[in-house]
Amino acid sequence: MIYKKDYLKLLFFTFTIFIISTLIIACQSPKINPEKTATNSACVEQYEATRDYFPDKVSVTRAKGFNVEYYNHYKVVTINNPWKGSKTGFKYILVQCGTPAPKISDASLNTYYITVPVNSVISLSTTHLPHLAKLGVVDKLVAVSDTKNVNTSEVVERIKSGKVANVGSNGSVNVERILELNPELITTYGTGNGDDSYPKLLEAGLKVAMNAEYMEDSPLGRSEWLKFTALFFNKEKKAEQIFGEVAKKYDEIAARAKAVKTRPTVFLGFNFKGTWYMPGGNSYAAKYLEDAGANYLWSNQKFSGSLPLSFETIIERAINANYWLNLSQKWKSKQEILAEDSRYSDFKAVKAGNLYNNNARVNESGGNDYWEGGISNPDIVLSDLIKIFHPEILPQHKLIFYRRVS
Repeated sequence: MIYKKDYLKLLFFTFTIFIISTLIIACQSPKINPEKTATNSACVEQYEATRDYFPDKVSVTRAKGFNVEYYNHYKVVTINNPWKGSKTGFKYILVQCGTPAPKISDASLNTYYITVPVNSVISLSTTHLPHLAKLGVVDKLVAVSDTKNVNTSEVVERIKSGKVANVGSNGSVNVERILELNPELITTYGTGNGDDSYPKLLEAGLKVAMNAEYMEDSPLGRSEWLKFTALFFNKEKKAEQIFGEVAKKYDEIAARAKAVKTRPTVFLGFNFKGTWYMPGGNSYAAKYLEDAGANYLWSNQKFSGSLPLSFETIIERAINANYWLNLSQKWKSKQEILAEDSRYSDFKAVKAGNLYNNNARVNESGGNDYWEGGISNPDIVLSDLIKIFHPEILPQHKLIFYRRVS
């Protein structure tokens, strides 16, 4: 027989156990991004048809791959050439949260509607991560394609604290994991070779934005895709300011290098399985060398891709070149270069020790910041190159993305 006093004790004990168990489960559960569950304070509460909800706008001046048109409560972002040989482009209708979606149809482009500003994003390319850091929206990032390759410090910290997940590479993303995270936006890129992730993501009903910065043929063109990212967060004002400062610095130091009287001869790349891929004269790599006051030996090849050449062809033209840059990422010393192929010793640049590689900032997993932070900071990359070719122009500058191969 249970007396009332004993019953109350049992009831209190049971309730206490329930509370403790609930707290334990809550502590063990995955952390939820507070921005995703909270009410979006940027949403319009009372729509006004005549009001301009985007007073801050971007102007695309260096990039050729995207453009944006502004309307009162939505933006139309168009990408006509997302990858080489693409037969169709993409159109994104970015609608201000809390306002009605317009009816827009374009048979020539894939059209998608996305509500802005987005509060959670997954990036499937490390080149997009510096954009998030510069715009101050890293807190919206919930996952990346490969956490080991990341160099952006703000993102690395969030990875270490468990706030940013790993969802696989662009070609083999974990769609199930992405669906669990339920992001409002995924930024990725396309190659058109059948290994892209975006078709699977779209089929799953996810919002995907195609970033085609790698198609740009100039350093500032690639860097300006910061503005593309900013459009999804309504961060136009900040993007204009940041890119404006980068472009100004780049143009100023390029103008100083343009005045040099002597331009050293330069060649790039390395022999890979019998083929040497040399960037064309209209490539972003060639543009860097031109702006740095160098004479690129393949500048007369007027295309933006790479030309597959034989070792013999390279030696014939570049044997007396002053500098050799952008070697194999794994090479750290001259000995390693010669161990790979003794014919490299024939180059004047090798004999003179004028070897510079863009692998000064590589993390322990092989992630190279030249292809991450360097894309967003072309003024720093250009400063490195000018320091190499014309050290007297920037006497105080220390190499950041490049290092001399000793």
